[in-house]
Amino acid sequence: MKFSALILAGSRAGEEGTDAFGGASHKALIQLEGQPLMARVAAALHEAGADTVAVSCSEGAVADCARSLGLEVLPPATGPSGSVLNALDHLGTPLLVTTADHALLRAGWVREVIDGTAEQADLGVMLANREAVEQAMPGSKRTYLRFADGSWSGCNLFFLRDGRAREAILLWQKIEADRKRPLRIVRRLGVGTLFRYLLGRLTLQQALSRLGKSIGVEPMLVSASSGLAAVDIDKPEDLADVKALLDRQQQ
Repeated sequence: MKFSALILAGSRAGEEGTDAFGGASHKALIQLEGQPLMARVAAALHEAGADTVAVSCSEGAVADCARSLGLEVLPPATGPSGSVLNALDHLGTPLLVTTADHALLRAGWVREVIDGTAEQADLGVMLANREAVEQAMPGSKRTYLRFADGSWSGCNLFFLRDGRAREAILLWQKIEADRKRPLRIVRRLGVGTLFRYLLGRLTLQQALSRLGKSIGVEPMLVSASSGLAAVDIDKPEDLADVKALLDRQQQ
């Protein structure tokens, strides 16, 4: 299957102009084993078979790095959901979406989310079970969502199989806009679904299916084979953990 890939490399407040990551002006430019993170991510996407790899970022050092790697540059929108919508309009589907700080990204994980998204599904989302994450990288601090079938951490890997996945991105955009209005978010997700979640009676796939049904989309959970798929570089401690892991692997 031919597919395009998008690397989200936008900046959040407070990320740029800091020495927290070895002097890098942006997380995409953090040096790891002699390469910027963006180069590592792009290499994994190409190895997985991506025909086109684009980067959503502002003009400047990140865009210059992307072009030096032969990647297409797309202007960012307000919020990651808007940037994904821009990429959908430009690149079409199928589209694999990931982030520039996915330091350990492997081609195999990209293929997992693509091949693991059933033909009848419009959207595949990769998440890793907490046990798998803690086994792969003990002590790593991740954010987990608790469901009836365990606690899960996002892997920043999304596969938009067809045009209907656009509806899911539009919903994501609305939730982003309502992030300071929790009651609106609850209404969008459904009170019944929320109560089942709070009572611990909702599995992750059930939650995805209920949400998808409300907007006419069939989403699918793809469980990561490796807990390392959930590891990204959010803070300096994450970078230190990744460097220590790579050092151990080379010994």
